[in-house]
Amino acid sequence: MLSLAGRTASPAKQPVPVRVGGFGGAAGLADYLARERIDILIDATHPYAATISANAAAAARQSDIPLIALRRPPWVAIAGDRWIEVGDVRETIEALGQTPRRVFVALGRNELNPFRDAPQHHYLIRSVDPVEPPLPLPHASYVIGRGPFSEQDDRALMAAHRIEVVIAKNSGGSATYGKIAAARALGIAVVMVRRPPALDGPAVETVEQAIAHLDHALTSATARGV
Repeated sequence: MLSLAGRTASPAKQPVPVRVGGFGGAAGLADYLARERIDILIDATHPYAATISANAAAAARQSDIPLIALRRPPWVAIAGDRWIEVGDVRETIEALGQTPRRVFVALGRNELNPFRDAPQHHYLIRSVDPVEPPLPLPHASYVIGRGPFSEQDDRALMAAHRIEVVIAKNSGGSATYGKIAAARALGIAVVMVRRPPALDGPAVETVEQAIAHLDHALTSATARGV
């Protein structure tokens, strides 16, 4: 069973059963796990979804079932990258400074409000769903898109909008790395929001590793007669 938060209006189709919406915190998730007789819980949330990860860990403990986290490795700056690392989205505003700049914003729709405090910049905002209502900013344009995004396409997008700085999260993986590679190629600075600390516990980096972990856990449980 794949559980989605419900923040995307038209999520990509999946080859497994899907439920949408929250559980009501850790206690609600624990109730769901017990009711549905779930054997193993996989935390495959976004690296920045700290609350969901904490609720998953608490629910797994309450339900006494194994939990494994699927955590993509973060991107690492290489030669040519111009990263400015910050602690949260609000700190990105300070990093932009007072001088008007042309900014490509690649964040979730729910994290855009801090940019109201810096109306002097020209923003290009990309999101999966439309930003409604639009931000009350004098210079903001929007582009709708769902990854993966190639370096070539993101280079063309940034060049067309004369982008001077990119704001992003260190999500890891290849689907959204195009903007990072494009910024490097164009000599553009990236204001990178650092990941929150990961919770302790078993973790893997790929879906294939998660499947192998499941096979091992279920085989071990069967051998024990669980």
